[in-house]
Amino acid sequence: MRVLFIGGTGTISSACVRLAVKHGMDVSTVNRGISDRRDPQVEAFIADATDIEQLRNALSGRAFDVVVDFRAFTVGEVRERLELFRGRVGQYVFISSATVYQKPPTQIPIVESTPLSNPGWSYAENKIASEAILNAAYRDEQYPITIVRPSHTYDERTPPVYGGWTQIERMRQGKPVIVHGDGTSLWTLTHSRDFAVGLLGLLGDPRTLGHAFHITSDDVLSWNQIFGILAAAARSAPPRLVHITSETIATADPDWGHALLGDMAHSLVFDNSKIRRFSPDFTTRTPFPLGAREMIAWFDAEPARQQVDRGFDSVVEKLLAAHASS
Repeated sequence: MRVLFIGGTGTISSACVRLAVKHGMDVSTVNRGISDRRDPQVEAFIADATDIEQLRNALSGRAFDVVVDFRAFTVGEVRERLELFRGRVGQYVFISSATVYQKPPTQIPIVESTPLSNPGWSYAENKIASEAILNAAYRDEQYPITIVRPSHTYDERTPPVYGGWTQIERMRQGKPVIVHGDGTSLWTLTHSRDFAVGLLGLLGDPRTLGHAFHITSDDVLSWNQIFGILAAAARSAPPRLVHITSETIATADPDWGHALLGDMAHSLVFDNSKIRRFSPDFTTRTPFPLGAREMIAWFDAEPARQQVDRGFDSVVEKLLAAHASS
């Protein structure tokens, strides 16, 4: 099976590339060629995926059984990809996002038929609009599309808390860390290795055409628990959690606020029955305590990786000072 990954070096896509190679697939990637995650075992095309002319030139004359597109974020980009691969692909897999689901959710667990509505966060709105274009292409011309919606997916390099390593460093130093709301909302964390198993089970399967799937873990934790597990993995004292409303955080840091109000502030639990029907090997093999220990080991192996974001740290300090004086 000839599989092209548009991207192939990110948190999720690099795990998918590794597993596809392990399964003996004929794997190619297309990206800017600057990441240290590049796999020397795959055919690498060099192009900036946001530049359709570069993409067209890099892939000139090539056809693929499957294209997995991690790097389409707008309706314009999706329209360009549909035109580029028309007649040249057996299955176009669009990597959407679980942020598309209705916020706040009106029922838990979330299933693939849950309404798509997340006004106010352009990232989610663009993914929703892109899915609509793809579904129309399937309906009107039987374009071979499959939609996949990851939720919060991480690996050893990507601590799954806003601010990343800075939050872990604060806990190691005994400093307080901010948790939105009261910290009891439920969140789903998926290791990229587990996601890759689910995705590969969909590739080349004609039964998946016209369908959408989310691929998420069964590892559901509160945010208080997530910080506690990270602190334990980092061998720090129990974390000093300070709870501040998402709205207050959004006022101080709009980017952080968009991530919270558009996604993380809500309890999100998913029903994975559909992905398991189509990809029966999919399961949660990496519970978060294991993933957290691997993460800390990766950062500790080379201290230069432990970069503190001074700007984010300053925002945290200002929020803590305002909270203490209120």
